[in-house]
Amino acid sequence: MGCCQSSMLLRVGERETHPEKEKEREKEKEKEKEKDQGYGTHHRASAGGDSGGDPDKEGVDFSFAEFSLPELKAATNNFSSEYIVSESGEKAPNLVYKGRLHNQSRWIAVKKFSKAAWPDPKQFVEEASGVGKLRHPRLANLIGYCCDGDERLLVAEYMPNDTLAKHLFHCIFFFIFHYLYSFLSLLLSLTFLFLSAGETQTIEWAMRLRVALYIAQALHYCSSEGRPLYHDLNAYRVLFDQEGDPRLSCFGFMKNSRDGKSYSTNLAYTPPEYLRNGRVTPESVIYSFGTVLLDLLSGKHIPPSHALDMIQGKNNMLLMDSHLEGKFSTEEATVVVNLASKCLQYEPRERPDTKDLVTTLAPLHTKPDVRLPSLT
Repeated sequence: MGCCQSSMLLRVGERETHPEKEKEREKEKEKEKEKDQGYGTHHRASAGGDSGGDPDKEGVDFSFAEFSLPELKAATNNFSSEYIVSESGEKAPNLVYKGRLHNQSRWIAVKKFSKAAWPDPKQFVEEASGVGKLRHPRLANLIGYCCDGDERLLVAEYMPNDTLAKHLFHCIFFFIFHYLYSFLSLLLSLTFLFLSAGETQTIEWAMRLRVALYIAQALHYCSSEGRPLYHDLNAYRVLFDQEGDPRLSCFGFMKNSRDGKSYSTNLAYTPPEYLRNGRVTPESVIYSFGTVLLDLLSGKHIPPSHALDMIQGKNNMLLMDSHLEGKFSTEEATVVVNLASKCLQYEPRERPDTKDLVTTLAPLHTKPDVRLPSLT
C-alpha cells in the first residue's frame, strides 16, 4: 500500500509473538468498530480521544484514516477538473479537490502534492499524523492521508461555503486601486454607487467579529496542543462550513515542504523577522493574524505598513469597509484596530499571544444568531 506497509507487517509480527494478547486485542477491535464513524476503510484510529465533557469539542469526529489511492480517485472522479475547489497558484501552490467517498453522503477536501513536495514518505506520514491529532470545531480538521508511490495527498473536512477572501474581496475595484490610498474616500464613494446594485451582500460586522474570535480560538487551541506554528495565515485559509461558521484550514499546520515557502503572499504582508531569518515562529503567526484583522476591518487586503500609518495618524475610520455603511460599533472597531496594531508590532516580543487574542475578542461576540450572506 506504500508508506505504512512495514508498520502493518510489524503489527502482524507482534500478534504472532504474543498470542496471549490476541483475544484481548480482538475484543478491543470490536469495540472500536462499533464506535467507528470514520471516513476511510482502513487504519481508523482515534486522533484525540473523547472530548472529556468539553462543550467546545462536542460533535467533532475524532477518526483519522489512511486512504487508498483508488478510494480518492473514485471520490474525486479521477481528480476531475470539475472537482477542483482551489486552483494552484500564489495563494494555493497545490490543488485542492472536493470529493465524496463511496457509500457516504458527506463531502471531503483532498489536497494533492507532488512527490517533490514531500520526497520522504515517512516524514509526510509523520507530519500528517501529527496534524491529524488536532480536533476542534474551529478547525477544518484533517481526517486522513494517502501516501502511495509518488502520491502525497491530505484529506480534510470539506467546507462548502468558500473562503473569507471570497466573501470579503468581492469587489474588483479594490484590486485595481489597491495602492491609491490618497484617493480612497472619493473613489470608494463613486465606485460604490456604480457597483452596489450588482454586488454580493457584504459580511456584516457581527460576522466579522465571529471570524476573528473563532480563528483566535483555533490558534489558541492548537498552541495549547503543541502546534503553535501556522504557515501563511491569510483570508484564503479561513473557510466557512455548512452552517456558515468560520473554521481555520488544517493544511496550514503542515510543516514547510521543499516545493514552496512558508509565506506565499506578497512580501508587504510577511512578518519582518521571517524576512530576516526565514523561520516561522509563534510570534510570526500572531503578525499574520493581525493582517487578517485588517482584512476584516477594511474588506480588502491592505499592506500592514499603510494600515499602521493610518492608525498612528488617528485615522482609524479610514480603515473601515465602506460596504458596512456605518453599521458597526465604533467602540468595537477601536478594540479590533488596537489589537491589529499590537499584532503587527515590528518586535515579535511586543505582540500578544493567542490567549490575549481570545480574551480581547470574546466580549465582542454578542450576536450568536448572525448568519453568513450568500455569494449567489
